[in-house]
Amino acid sequence: MNNPFIKSNHATKKEDVDLVVKAQSGNKKALNSLIDKHRVFIYNIAWKMVRNQADAEDLTQEALIKVVTHLGQFEGRSSFTTWCYRIVTNHFLMSKRKKDEITLTSFDEMSEALENTPDKTLTEQEKNENRALIKEMNYYCMSGMLLCLTREQRLVYILGEMFNADHTIGSEILNISKGNFRLRLSRARSDLYNFMNNNCGLVNKSNPCRCHKNVTFAVNNKIIDNRNLLFNQKHFASFRNALHKDADKMVDIIDEKYAKLYGELPFKEDFEKKTFLKNIIEDKQIKDLMRLN
Repeated sequence: MNNPFIKSNHATKKEDVDLVVKAQSGNKKALNSLIDKHRVFIYNIAWKMVRNQADAEDLTQEALIKVVTHLGQFEGRSSFTTWCYRIVTNHFLMSKRKKDEITLTSFDEMSEALENTPDKTLTEQEKNENRALIKEMNYYCMSGMLLCLTREQRLVYILGEMFNADHTIGSEILNISKGNFRLRLSRARSDLYNFMNNNCGLVNKSNPCRCHKNVTFAVNNKIIDNRNLLFNQKHFASFRNALHKDADKMVDIIDEKYAKLYGELPFKEDFEKKTFLKNIIEDKQIKDLMRLN
């Protein structure tokens, strides 16, 4: 999978421009291909922004509709990646806060919630039997930590750390200087690292918090559904496997263990393609605007 945020992916950029030119002329197949190519990245940014999959799907469709309806204004003065994802990230920043964003707003709140969660230590046999649930708890908790960052920090972190975005591309997308992008990324990394180092047993073994201790409470209180795991599914890739094999070596890592944990968060690549695209391509306003044939 060609990561659009890596500077060296020149072939991807040329392909984008070719598709845009055809789509601007009303070529429905080209528009289909353009949407299909970028929706996976847009969705996974949205998913890590809001944690809830249904909210991420809504955000993705809203953002794609904005991209498509403004496609006629793309003149090639910047790369399509910069132009497209600036629209996407602006929409994410300006949209109404979603349910999980309201539930968790700061690291202090999350720390208090963890402290008030009753522990139930599992035996080694119970840990083995509940391995999938423990991993789900881990993903759910780490996704919650992202919500404790401000939206601006979250976006910089998702792009810069999880998608390993080139700092030039990341700064252009967010319309800030490269120095500012690096500074925000450094602060986001530092805030996450400090919280995990002081609270998470996966990073610092002296911390009492362990995913397996919280699983029983989470299942009993329907925080995670043992019959419908939202994060820990076999067909999900990880950010590291889906993207970083195409990337340069990660830079400015504060702590290798902590960075690796976020690289293992799930990355969704499969969608109900026909339904997803049909909702956009068959929209009457879009068909009329693009003069699709």
